[in-house]
Amino acid sequence: MRNHTELNEFILLGIPQTEGVETVLLGIFSFIYPLTLLGNLLILLAIVSSSTLHTPMFFFLGLLSILDMLFPSVLCPKMLVYFSGQNRAISYKGCAVQLFFYHFLGSTEGCLYSVMAYDRFVAICHPLRYKLIMRPGVCVGLVLAAWLVGCLQATILTSFTFQLPYCGPNQVDHFFCDIPVILPLACADSSFAQGVASTSVGFLALMLWLSICASYTCIGIAILRIRSAEGRQKAFSTCSAHLTAILCAFGPIIIVYLQPTPNPLLDAMVQLLNNTVSPMLNSLIYSLRNKEVKSSLKRIFHNVVFTVLH
Repeated sequence: MRNHTELNEFILLGIPQTEGVETVLLGIFSFIYPLTLLGNLLILLAIVSSSTLHTPMFFFLGLLSILDMLFPSVLCPKMLVYFSGQNRAISYKGCAVQLFFYHFLGSTEGCLYSVMAYDRFVAICHPLRYKLIMRPGVCVGLVLAAWLVGCLQATILTSFTFQLPYCGPNQVDHFFCDIPVILPLACADSSFAQGVASTSVGFLALMLWLSICASYTCIGIAILRIRSAEGRQKAFSTCSAHLTAILCAFGPIIIVYLQPTPNPLLDAMVQLLNNTVSPMLNSLIYSLRNKEVKSSLKRIFHNVVFTVLH
């Protein structure tokens, strides 16, 4: 891969049309990034420390928290460096690694959302068979499949992007290395690579979206058949947080990769939402909407306070 290029590095120009407000952005994301890590770490600790949360739903939620800590970590540290006025350069290999892990973790998280939707489908539509269907081996298999799909997707996208020669301009009009902003810098025709990227991302997003819609269509039908209003409310409350997180995750993908005419500022704002804000919101959504998680967090805080005072 390296032999096909004369470039040693790319220059990240940052978020379009934000010149002069880097200090403000530095302050905002210096707050959001640690809060994201802390919030998701607390959810993970709550799940691990409470035996009542050792169920398939919370197993998947714990993995989502891990992804929500890793995903912004691919972009935020470098972004904070150049917001602070330091070096905007990223090495050629560093750019390829950033692009790979961005799509690897993003695709894996999308697959995990689909798995979580299936888990809710089984819990609501087949409650008597839930433990049999969602047994530990099946849960682990589904998670491994999600990671495998994410790795395969990222490998394809990174390979097609960086097999092209890069020998001319090296200024990336974005805040991280992504396919739509890297391919235009290639010294060869990038239309095929662009087509592969759009098709691959679009196909995976569509398949995951359809699987989620299928699960929630069945869930909706099952909820409508519940006679008591209390029963319907309880069933819906177990899905509402997941649905909110899905909308935050898939909305940006649809806007950025499937829009007919790219808009650099819109793309940057949407991807910032997807990369930094959504992982932070996920921790708030799941902790505030879930009684079991809140109870476990209260126990953790109580134990910490008790230990400090005594």
